[in-house]
Amino acid sequence: MQRRSFIASVAAGAAAFGAPSVFAQNPKLTPLKFTLDFRINGQTSPFFLAESKGYYKDEGLDVTIDTGAGSVASITRIASGVYQLGLGDISSLVEFNAQNPGTPVVQAVYQYYNRAPFVIIGRKDRGITGDFQSLQGKKVAAAAVESTRRAWPMVARKKGMKGDAFQWQTTDFSARDNVMVRGDVDAATYFHDSAISLFARMKLDELSVLKYSDAGVNLYGNAILASSNLIAQNPKAVAAFLRATNRAIVETFANPAPSIAAMRQREPILDAKVELDRWAITAQYVGAEDTRAHGLGDIRKLTLEQQVDEVADVFGLKVKPSADAIFNSSMLPARAERSIKA
Repeated sequence: MQRRSFIASVAAGAAAFGAPSVFAQNPKLTPLKFTLDFRINGQTSPFFLAESKGYYKDEGLDVTIDTGAGSVASITRIASGVYQLGLGDISSLVEFNAQNPGTPVVQAVYQYYNRAPFVIIGRKDRGITGDFQSLQGKKVAAAAVESTRRAWPMVARKKGMKGDAFQWQTTDFSARDNVMVRGDVDAATYFHDSAISLFARMKLDELSVLKYSDAGVNLYGNAILASSNLIAQNPKAVAAFLRATNRAIVETFANPAPSIAAMRQREPILDAKVELDRWAITAQYVGAEDTRAHGLGDIRKLTLEQQVDEVADVFGLKVKPSADAIFNSSMLPARAERSIKA
């Protein structure tokens, strides 16, 4: 997440984007630009499987996948019309829509992370245990403005802790592993699957992983987002993109190796074993317990409504968008196609 002024300024200049209005009758492939939330790695490998195996083309789409610069950047890229689809955080979308009330210009259409992979990882030799209370009085590294840090007050409430129970040590993302390894801090915030770089430098038995979800903070994480103009003018293209992507996600759960290989076609420098380990963590959040009931990509409306309430309260939002304005499930693949053994 970024500062609200940045969100508002980009939204104010949002340009309308018109996707081709007749999908089924167009003999040519429909071009779509998709922005990731961050760098290319195992977390998003299914998208590259869909690309390499021709699933998008099978659906009549010519999809371009680009790297991202954070969830808010994904949202604003889509709102501006530069991209039609992307991967971005639901809480960031709640904030964006709250600050740009009215008909939403961006909606979530497929819930990728069924639970946000927010964690604080602490050094056991500094007294950090599996109990959030062990963070009292410690130094915790985090970027100046990022999702895990901003969501901390939600955990504090659940655990009966003060919001300032520990001292934040503002640290750039790229330096977070270093300050942990050196012992400059006692703990650091991570997306759980992004911590694979730390796990390569410190033994797992030296670390305690405190999951926000274990504290009862049930937040949806990054979702596939779509331009409302594309949804209105070409819903078949959105549905086609989701079918192709979902097909690849299901296959990745069954066997992640081909997805990692496809991803490495774009980033050959990445280590296949490391990225397989990363996906193993990602899969815990993509295929969380809820997916047994409603399948991949869907949500429980009550859970989203509760998330909107919490985000509005913690972020001090003056407007509270409805769950229906945030998430549009009308283009999801059939339920039977979204089943996995979660």
